[in-house]
Amino acid sequence: MQAKLAADAIPLSKKRNSWIRTIKKYKVMYALLFPALIYFAVFKYIPMAGIIIAFKNYNLALGLWDSPWVGFRNFTDFMNGVYFWDIMRNTIIISLYKLLFGFSAPIILALLLNEVYTQWFKKIVQTITYLPHFLSWVIVYGMMVALLAPGDGLFNMILKEAGVEPISFLTEPAWGRLLIILSEIWKDIGWGAILYLAALAGIDPSLYEAARIDGASKSRQLWHVTLPGIRGVMILMLILKLSHILDAGFDQIFMFANSFNQEKIDIIDTWVYREGLERLKIGLATAVGLFKAVIGFILVLTANKIAKKFDGQIW
Repeated sequence: MQAKLAADAIPLSKKRNSWIRTIKKYKVMYALLFPALIYFAVFKYIPMAGIIIAFKNYNLALGLWDSPWVGFRNFTDFMNGVYFWDIMRNTIIISLYKLLFGFSAPIILALLLNEVYTQWFKKIVQTITYLPHFLSWVIVYGMMVALLAPGDGLFNMILKEAGVEPISFLTEPAWGRLLIILSEIWKDIGWGAILYLAALAGIDPSLYEAARIDGASKSRQLWHVTLPGIRGVMILMLILKLSHILDAGFDQIFMFANSFNQEKIDIIDTWVYREGLERLKIGLATAVGLFKAVIGFILVLTANKIAKKFDGQIW
């Protein structure tokens, strides 16, 4: 308390001079930071003024300011719509599956690669697993068609040879969510493992030596040394994923969705695309985007608070 009162007693001019001296001392660092600040200001903060569209019946001819004000009508129209619960359920289910399996898969791969001591084999596996990350979902869907098409897909050709009836993987609603989750894991597992491998490389080897001297088995070393060593990265990645819990992957769903499986994989983003761009209900689409942003913001704050509260006590 006394330190705070002493800091408040410092004249404003001295605080300003101290701030200027700090900038001069680290001017190179601030110069490197400046382009990033400009980027976020221009492309992230200034466009926030467009949030006002969510409270208007936006008309392209009238423009932003002259479009009639409707208050929260866009939000109520979305929540009272006949598709609201269907797309919310699909979005939440797909997002939770991706969070559950997509979050743990890179950790498991990184832990397995960390136990490989043959470097050339480790590099080959790592390269093969993270290359799919650079493929667009258009290419990935084309690969799925080549593998799973009901007529001449590779898997169905194998099933035909085995005397089994072909399965329409890409159109059957029962297969829709499973293909979404599996393709997401296949595409991003290697890229996500890079972060955890970097964290694993930073663990002090003497901790493992001490654990072995104490008689700890591999599983005990994993639980008491390895996992606590990458805990910070795990918490950070979990918080980042929670912030996008309502995204569920527009590009992926847009490519995989069709009139047959849409009931099971149609999400908020694809619905907003149809309403906002195809039917030009821009105010409604903006309201839904703001709704998602608020939910994501609340989840990030909650996850961050829980992580700080239990950090150091969860293992």
